Amino acid sequence: MPDQITTVIGFDFGSYWIGVAVGQTLTREATPLPALRNSDWKAIARLLEDWRPQQLVVGLPLSMNGDDDEMTARAKRFGRQLEGRFGITTCMVDERLTTREAYQIAFDAEQHKSKTEIDSLSAAIITESWLQNEVAE
Repeated sequence: MPDQITTVIGFDFGSYWIGVAVGQTLTREATPLPALRNSDWKAIARLLEDWRPQQLVVGLPLSMNGDDDEMTARAKRFGRQLEGRFGITTCMVDERLTTREAYQIAFDAEQHKSKTEIDSLSAAIITESWLQNEVAE
């Protein structure tokens, strides 16, 4: 990992919407951004042009016992497409229970969040997980 501040964009891939968050290695924190429609490559390109991340992170949906399912394959494909289209290193991060955690955070804060806001909050949790685990002290 470079010593410089690095911007990371995280994605919570879904069937209809993709939650999005931006994080930095300096703070190891991520902020939710507006969710994007699945397969809206123009919007993804604009997002990446605006933020210029050096790393992309995609949530890897697995069953509770760690097995792959249909969404696992679709998320992996999305990750490969991101890296292939934009030439930015992309890694997959276990996203088990992140949506549940996002709902709990919203509930604890007594905030009503839309489904797409929860998706992006989940993307922030995924991104922060990567930042906490991959960024050296």
